[in-house]
Amino acid sequence: MPLTSKELLEESRKRRTYRSFLEEPVDLEVIKDCILTAGTAPSGADKQPWHFCVVTDPEMKKKIREQAEEVEKDFYQNKISDEWRADLAKLEVNWEKPFLTQAPCLIVIFKEFYRTLPDGTQDKNYYVPESAGISIGFLINAIRNAGYASLTYTPAPPAFLRTLLGRPEGETPVMVLCVGKPDPNYELPKLRKKTLEEIATFI
Repeated sequence: MPLTSKELLEESRKRRTYRSFLEEPVDLEVIKDCILTAGTAPSGADKQPWHFCVVTDPEMKKKIREQAEEVEKDFYQNKISDEWRADLAKLEVNWEKPFLTQAPCLIVIFKEFYRTLPDGTQDKNYYVPESAGISIGFLINAIRNAGYASLTYTPAPPAFLRTLLGRPEGETPVMVLCVGKPDPNYELPKLRKKTLEEIATFI
């Protein structure tokens, strides 16, 4: 039986972002199903302009963390505005990203603007950011439904991920989705979601 709209709303309200994970490995068959679910998302001209790199290798996770912290340290020290810093205060985040090695699974998501065909020509995609964003939403919800927690993380800038993971020139990294069982000792920040009146207008 499909969930009613009220049941889905209550289930969705249970989803929280965790920055601390248990070391328990994920079931890769479940992760594969979640990615295939993400692949059912609508996209411009049905070009499906996304790619998902699943990283569970500890050495690769370590490299991702090291390079992420390098760019993040520069961002936090030299590029972030005071206003942005104040907005982040409630989340207690800084340039250190221990969750990148702690989470048992990282899904690095790329948006594909074009792919180079064997004859050297470029096969271009349409509405790439919008399409990739919808797919990511499907993926996050599938992961939650599978009983895992996830954390959306975007290094600033994320370009190093394409080189590190050997992805082609036509792809641009969007984010790293950290996936695993949530640490029950992690203290979730107290956040307030906007009301219906704040996010919707009915005409």
